[in-house]
Amino acid sequence: MKATININTNIQLTVKQLTELAKQLPKKERMKLATALAEEEEEFITKEEVVAKIKEGLEEVKLYKAGKIELRSAREFLNEL
Repeated sequence: MKATININTNIQLTVKQLTELAKQLPKKERMKLATALAEEEEEFITKEEVVAKIKEGLEEVKLYKAGKIELRSAREFLNEL
């Protein structure tokens, strides 16, 4: 049975130091870490993607004001989450 201790610290490490720490992990745990880091990177979007989403939203507002589409209520949006 393994005991786990959670310690919250604020230690500043360089990338090299963090890499050396990660190398000390068992291979399976290193792979989990690599997967988690790769997934995190996928969540970032580019400036162009942000601008495109804003334009898309503004177009929806124009269509709504013109009576061409109906938008969801805030409650419907939150229920979807």
